[in-house]
This record gives sequence, structure tokens and C-alpha cells, in this order.
Amino acid sequence: MPTTQARIHPLTTSWHWKERDTALPSVSSELDFAGQQWSPAKTFPSEIHAELLKVGRIPDPFVGFNEHRVQWVGEREWLYYTTFDYAGAKDANAELVFEGLDTICDVYLNGTRILSADNMFRTYTVPLDPARLKDSGNTLLLHFQSAARVAKALEARYGRVRAGSANLGDPSRVYVRKAQYGWRWDWGPELMTCGPYRPISLITYTTRLAALHTRAHVSPFPALSPSLKLDLTLSGSTASVSAVRVILTDFATGEPIKEETVTLGELADAERRDVVQWDLAGLVHLWWPVAYGSQTLYTVEAALLAVDGTVLDVRVQRVGFRRVELVQEPLAVADRYGKGTTFLFEVNGVRIFMGGSNWVPAHSIQTELTPEKYRAWLTLMRDGNQNMVRLWGGGVYEPDVFYDICDELGLLVWQDFQFACGVYPAHDEFVANVKAEAEDNVKRLRHHPAMALFCGNNEDYQQVLQWGGIGELPARLIYESVLPAVVEKLTDPPIPYHRGSPYGGKDWDTADPTVGDVHQWNVWAGAERPWQEYGDMSGRFISEFGIPSMPDLRTVDYWLDGNIQERWAQSKLMAQHNRAGNHERRFAILMNENFRLTGDLETHVYNTQIMQSESVSFAYRMWRREWRGKGKEYTAGALVWQLNDCWPVTSWAIVDFFLRTKPVYYTIARELAPLSVGIFRTVMKNRYNDRPKQFYEFGAFLATEAHIEVWANSALLQPRKVNVVLKSFDLLSDWTHEQTTEAVLLPNQSTELLYIPCPSPPVSESAGPLVTPSYSVVVGARLVDPTSGEVLARYADWPQPYRHTDYSDPGLQIAIDGEKIVITVDKPVKALVLSSDDDGKREEVKWSDNALDILPGQPQTVLATGLNGRALKVAYMGKERAMRI
Repeated sequence: MPTTQARIHPLTTSWHWKERDTALPSVSSELDFAGQQWSPAKTFPSEIHAELLKVGRIPDPFVGFNEHRVQWVGEREWLYYTTFDYAGAKDANAELVFEGLDTICDVYLNGTRILSADNMFRTYTVPLDPARLKDSGNTLLLHFQSAARVAKALEARYGRVRAGSANLGDPSRVYVRKAQYGWRWDWGPELMTCGPYRPISLITYTTRLAALHTRAHVSPFPALSPSLKLDLTLSGSTASVSAVRVILTDFATGEPIKEETVTLGELADAERRDVVQWDLAGLVHLWWPVAYGSQTLYTVEAALLAVDGTVLDVRVQRVGFRRVELVQEPLAVADRYGKGTTFLFEVNGVRIFMGGSNWVPAHSIQTELTPEKYRAWLTLMRDGNQNMVRLWGGGVYEPDVFYDICDELGLLVWQDFQFACGVYPAHDEFVANVKAEAEDNVKRLRHHPAMALFCGNNEDYQQVLQWGGIGELPARLIYESVLPAVVEKLTDPPIPYHRGSPYGGKDWDTADPTVGDVHQWNVWAGAERPWQEYGDMSGRFISEFGIPSMPDLRTVDYWLDGNIQERWAQSKLMAQHNRAGNHERRFAILMNENFRLTGDLETHVYNTQIMQSESVSFAYRMWRREWRGKGKEYTAGALVWQLNDCWPVTSWAIVDFFLRTKPVYYTIARELAPLSVGIFRTVMKNRYNDRPKQFYEFGAFLATEAHIEVWANSALLQPRKVNVVLKSFDLLSDWTHEQTTEAVLLPNQSTELLYIPCPSPPVSESAGPLVTPSYSVVVGARLVDPTSGEVLARYADWPQPYRHTDYSDPGLQIAIDGEKIVITVDKPVKALVLSSDDDGKREEVKWSDNALDILPGQPQTVLATGLNGRALKVAYMGKERAMRI
């Protein structure tokens, strides 16, 4: 029998699109008008909003109120078609592979329907009869129905359910396997996308490697011995197969590590397990998360050989050798909540505090995302000392390039299955669809060393508890049976599974701080507590928390698009680009408690960003302190909501839609550095009903005493000697105080350093015996290398609330030498933010640090990559409008 080498033919050209004309008798009849009414696709893969935007049929939905002007798009039906030639042998095999169709789509080949797709997250493979393919001019037609209309029809059939609040989209969304954020979310617009948003390929072959399962094992600690097993799945005629040649190669150098040709013999079925079983001790290195070791990667190449030695097919998969475990064991010592159990990640025998971000889709139109954009986003995480990204359950399973980059950067991945904030159904057809979706994606993602966890859903258990009156969650069948079974069956080595986020407590008590993970929203939402209480609202793992802020002022001006009348904080257009529920009153509470009111937009933008920066970094600081060593891992991770945005908006993102970092990005980076230092100030007053910690009232309440606690956090795996230098400054006088203490920081945990009265200037007799003047004292702590004098970490604790702080002229001095900026002050400066003039033609300046607290005698140096002579601007508390230097 003649053999044909497997070939992949990407169908990327000659695509056209149009709106479905429902007056025509059939979809196929639309092709009769192909030369008249069809528009060529500008790019492929394609999405209909992108195409309409590029030909000027819709306005930019991200500008002004245009979102409302494009809603008609999601109500219509849309068509795509292309033609392709078939040069394969008529006795070979052929199939079409659709990697992503968004979402309700019928596919026609030469007028015959070959597929009805209803799941955006599945890969559909359709076998073809080569004898029925034409040598040229085969026509592939895609008919996309309105997912919104299909969802409403399914809702009418199965019943209306609860699915989030009003700003989380129409509840009918739960019935359609489509990215839920497209129905609108509390940070995103309503854009009902459709189109072939991921590649489509024609594959021709005699026999091909349909799948590789590379099983890269690492034995338990302390041996940590690596090994590799390989499973194959074949498609086509197995009679012509003789052997498979497997080569393991160092990905970075291209050097071969091991090679073996295995005779396959008679193949009774298409699946072969343990084709190779290699002990690789001494031959390969382990893969480590960022900051714990190298991200060494290898490629496994499998070449399928015919009897005559012809290569029938080749597949390559990249792997890393690591052992990841989710450890949930009883704590040895109780904390304020009791003992409970841990919820921590252990990689290669090392327990690691996870500091990272939640990821939402980085664009409302998926096809507008490029590999370069993904790398830019994820590199920001890595450079910001983050080590875990959680892919939230209302978006998409990201393309392969996302996970490849995580492997390269050492970012661990927490992957939600795509369910978010709703009572999802569990009828047979839906469950079967979800199972196929899960199998597709687990198989696609399981080989990535970055994969640390599969999670059943986002907040579905929690939402039911919050709403009340819902006796049952049908999708428990999915979260507690279907999904864990898929993960257990298809992952080897096993990847941990967690049934929901948050989850862990008895009777779905998703707020139990002693078990599982929690979403801590009692500052911004919920009980609306002061952010200074984050330390009292911890848990074993905080997988969501956050405070929103306005984005860069240039991003605001983008959506304003010259509309000066709307350029004020509470305008209609500002509300259009802020979807957070009750954001007006919630912002007002936090802003009024902590900052002086202003009518100036630039000052307001700055204040919201500093509010976010101060609160979120405080949470990281307090929760990382609770990583107290073996048996006392009271808090094992914190993932901020959220890293990114899908459009220009005021949101919880720490980096805005245009990849412009907010101040919080830098303050988080300092809290997650290998070494960090923290201070917490407790103020006692002369009334039992005083305000919360670190708040100061002037009136009947007087401060009688203040104490500070100082601690350090270390991610190092060895003890570290340091000098702890404490220097205090009075904002209202020239008084200072300094003290130095020697300390040894314990490895991979926090170390308590000091508990002392807050240094304060002498009290004048006229002030009275009950008064302590700590309300005007800034306390700075530095960890200093005792040999070199290098500053290893620093933090400055300021009196709060900031609205009461008396800011004096700091005597700011800035020296610029090329891209190096040295900052010194005569008086303490709070939250100094560096920026530069933007001519719109050059790349954004990349700051090595920002949002700085600068103290006298302690200059700080910032590298401004790309400054290139552009004017430098600074803003700080007391001078919130940026000034050119």
C-alpha cells in the first residue's frame, strides 16, 4: 500500500465574510452572490467585530458610548467562506480540524453540512472522504448563529436561573459554552463575538500521530529522580507502521539527550502506552518556578516510520521535569482561626508562597491578541516578582502560546474550567458537551510544566450561598464528578484538582478561613471594611481580592476621544467605562476615609491609583507574614484581582488595557521580592470606641500610645544575616531617630524582628500627658547586608489616614544620567510616581521601580529604559498633578 507523509495545510487565505441574508432560501445559496456581497477577511483567524471595524461598518466599541451602537452585531447571523485545493492521494486520509469556532456554527463542505458546533472551547476534528474532495475549488462555508438568541431559546426550554448580579450579563449565558465575559462583566463590555477565532487546518495522511502524551515524572522528595514515559495515539492505517523514533533534546541548546527507535509490531489498536520508559537521572535538570531555579525545557520528538523507513509523521512536544503537589494537611499550630488545614503548593519538594494575579482575557476580541502581547503581559508578571497566574473561569482556555510562555518564564498556572458565577445546568446533553470540552483542554495543557492546578469553577458555590433560596446546584455533578474524573484519567503525572474557587468549608462555607481558598471581598464589597483590616481577614489561600482604580490618564483620554464635557470623575462617560457594581458609593467610602476630596481629574486619578496601591500592597504584606514556616503556613498565597483588562476601563487591573502599569504593580513587586520588610503600627486612644487600627481622630479621641511591629519575609532557602535599620522622621519638625538591630532571617518564611513603642519626638508639656505625637512620624525600615551595606529591602510606614497628613516641601532633588534617575529628598515623600512625556511614536518607558516612598539620607535609583531624553514628570502626595523636571 503506498504511503503519504502526513501534512498540515493551514486554511488561512481567501476567506470572505458577510451578514446572513435570512430572506434567501438556504445558507448555501449565499455563495451564489460571492463576488458581490462578500467582503475579504483582513486577517485569519477572524472575528466579526474586528472585520466590521476594519471596513468602517461599526465604530470602535471601546470609545465613548459606542458599545451601545454595536449591539446589533450580536443579534445577527454571520457567514464565512473560503475555497481550497486538494492535492492529496485519493486513497489517503483527510480531516478538517477546527481549533476554535465562536460559538454556534454549522460547517458546510461543498454544500454538505459536516459539523454543527456549539462549544467555543472544543477542538472539532471532522474526517473527510478524500474521494469526494475536488482537486481545486473545494468550498468551506461557516454559518454562525446568534449565541445570544440561542441562549434565550435554551433558557425558555430549561428555565431561568440565577447567574450573577445585573452587571454580570444575562443569566441565559449559562446554557451556552461560550466565554461568559462577552455577555458583560463588572469590568468588561457586552460584545457578543462570533467567528473562526482559532486556526482551521486540512490534514492529509496515510497514518499520523494524532496525539502524544509525554509523561515527565519526578519521584518524591528527596530523590527527585526524573523519568519519561511516552504514549502514542495513531490515526489512519496502522498496517503500514513499523516503528517510532523518539528523541529527547535540550530545548535551549538543541543538543540531543537520548534517542531510541522502538519497533511497534502489530498494532491491535491506535493507542500505545509506554512506548519509551526512560530513567533520566543525571541527564536532565528540573524545571523550577521563577526565583527558585532555572526553567529548563526539553523537546520530545516522535517520528512515525513506515516499513520502508519512510517518515509518516512527526510530532514535537516541549516538556519540563517537575513535581507539583497541592498540600492540604493539618496545621501543627493553630492561628487566630484555629488549626484547620493548609492549602499550599509544593514544587520539587519545596513549599512556595504563591504571589500572583488573576488573568481575564486581555481583549474582548480574541483575534486581536498576538503572541507578542501575551509575552508582554506575562513578562510583566515575572518581572514583578509574581509566580502564579490564575486563569479565571469566565474567559477562555488561552491558546498554546500563553502556556508556552508561562513555561519559559516560570509562572505556575491555576486553570479554572470555564464556569463563572451562575447556576449551570446538568442535563445530559450539556454534561456530555462539557466532558468533551474538558478532555480536549486537559489533553492540550497537561504536558506544560507550568500547570499546577485545574479548578472546577469560579464562585458558583459562593454565589449560591450569597443569594440564598437556592436549594441545589445541578452542576455539582460536573464539578464533583465529571471534571475530577477527566483530570484524574488524563493527567500523568497527576495535576491537582480543586472543585471550585473559593471552596473548602463545611456545607459550601466558601468563606471558611481554615480550609481551602477564599475570595476576600469584604473591603471593596461585602462588609465594606477599611483596607487597614486586611490583616484580620486572611485565609489559607486568598485566590481573589482587590481594589479598583482609574487607569493611566492617557487611557482615560482614549475613551473620551476629545469629549471635554465628559472629562470629570463622575461624568456619564466615566460611568460607561466603570462596570463595578455600586462603584460610586464604594469609591466614596474608601476615598473619603483616606484622601482629601478633589474636583481635579488628574488628582483624582492619582488618588485612586494610590488608594489601590496602598491597600493591595498592604494585603500582600500582611498575608505573606502569615507564611510562618513548616506547620504554620497560615496563608500560602495571594492572587490579586486582577492583572489585566479586556478594554479601556476603570477596574481592579494592576496594569491597564494598553499595558500601562499602575503604581500598585510596583508596590506588589516590592512585597513579593525574595526579601521584604514590613511594619504595622497600632495606635491606642483614650476612648474604648476609637476608630480602626492606624486611624487618627482629632477631637475627643487622643492617641495615648503607639506600637510598631517589624518583620521580614524571605523566599530564600537558606538563613540570611541582615542588619535591621529603623529610622524615623517627624513631618512637623527636624526630629529623627535611628536604631540598628542584627537579625537572622529564617529561610522560606517570615521572621518577627521587633515589637517596640513607635519612635516619637518628645511631647511638650502643653500637649498633656495622654498625647503621643506619633501621628506625624514616618518610620522607615531597611534590611541591610552587614558586609556590603547593600539595601536588600525597605518599607516606610506613614501615619494614616492620608487626608490628615501634613505634607511639607520635601526638597525633592532628581539627577538624570541617561536612563538612570537618582532621587533624594530633605523631607519624607509619599508615593512618588515617575512618568514621561508621550509622543505616541515610541515605546512606553519601562521603570525598574516606581510609586516610591523616599526618606532623607536614603537616595533611591530608578532605571528608566527608553527614556531617551524625554521630559521626566513626577507626582507625589501633596503634589498630585505631575510636574516636569
